[in-house]
Amino acid sequence: MTQPSDLGRESDRALVHRLRLGEDCSDALADELAAMANTQGGLLVLGVDDKTRTAEGIPLEHLDAVETLVCNVCNDSAKPPLDAVVLKKELPDAEGNLVPVLCVEVPRSLFVHKSPGGYFRRIGSSKREMSPEALERLFQERSYRRVARFDGSLVPGAVPDDLHYSLTRRFLHGLDTMPETREEELGVLRKMSIVADDQEGRTGLTLAGVLLCTSEPRKWLPHAYVQAVSYVGERTDAAYQTDARDIGGPLDKQVEEALHFVRRNMLVRATKTTARSERPQFSERAVFEALVNAVAHRDYSLPGARIRLHMFGDRLEVHVPGTLANGLVPDQLHLVQSNRNELVVSLLARCPVPPGADVGRKRLMDRRGDGVPVIRRESRELSGRLPDYAMVGDSELRLVIWAAP
Repeated sequence: MTQPSDLGRESDRALVHRLRLGEDCSDALADELAAMANTQGGLLVLGVDDKTRTAEGIPLEHLDAVETLVCNVCNDSAKPPLDAVVLKKELPDAEGNLVPVLCVEVPRSLFVHKSPGGYFRRIGSSKREMSPEALERLFQERSYRRVARFDGSLVPGAVPDDLHYSLTRRFLHGLDTMPETREEELGVLRKMSIVADDQEGRTGLTLAGVLLCTSEPRKWLPHAYVQAVSYVGERTDAAYQTDARDIGGPLDKQVEEALHFVRRNMLVRATKTTARSERPQFSERAVFEALVNAVAHRDYSLPGARIRLHMFGDRLEVHVPGTLANGLVPDQLHLVQSNRNELVVSLLARCPVPPGADVGRKRLMDRRGDGVPVIRRESRELSGRLPDYAMVGDSELRLVIWAAP
């Protein structure tokens, strides 16, 4: 998805004017397009007045030349080259006549692009040069994301001796023949990508193996835990904190303990007419699905970023590190399924649901992608409101589940 970002900027109007006059504005154009690619992507429309938001058009005799200029800028003026889609379109002008314009669609990039003016990103409706700290973090995030199946990469220092017997055995149940020796067992775990070999042939644990088959993944991944906090009232205030816990361990244990935390701190309203009935503050099934999605789809490449579970009087918030995978936007989550961590998802699909959790299935992960629809349905039935999904900056997804009134 692209986001319109061509309106309301004096720099864009000047840029279009220079293009129409045939001036060389390759550097300025490259800065604009690279800033979009370095952030969330965007759409630049050449031939529209920014102040009036009306189409002025590009003279037909210059249209091909402007298109060639834009393509050359994408290929030659940004490093690495930009992957943009350039389209000729027609829009109605102030009198209703169709005039030609040029649309440049720039997707969010997997790379960090340098343009002639430096390294830029979008903030609101303007471009800004990145600070050294922001640039370093962006390089780090995008270099990690380019690694195929990051959850299948080896974790430095994690070796087969760190595997917990009871945790690995659950992934071996159901095999036609159980492995009898250590080598046979490692062979099966290797096929599941729980263990893998490095270039020197040494066997180590993958990220997924550490997260699901060691007793304490935080030994290697200090940020792989859930920070759970309960507050009295409707705001974050340490003075009104009633309960707090950092929940570590294997991912399925994190889900179980976080769900127990919510149960312990959740209010239940009891009413009695002809018979006693209880109405919980939050739908347990919706909370369960939110927690499973959080541990399954968070970005484990972001150091220092943990899942945050915060409970308030009027809502429950789950903050999940990382952008949405494959260019999704929050409004699409109930329509499209996309996994960041395919290996983690496949292993969670083998883990049983925690004891006592009535969530409508036997395994933690449902490969059909019903989690978000369940959260929406359960939340609306209990509170009368749909949950809110929103991106916080470029590095965190926030889910708000509203409490029963």
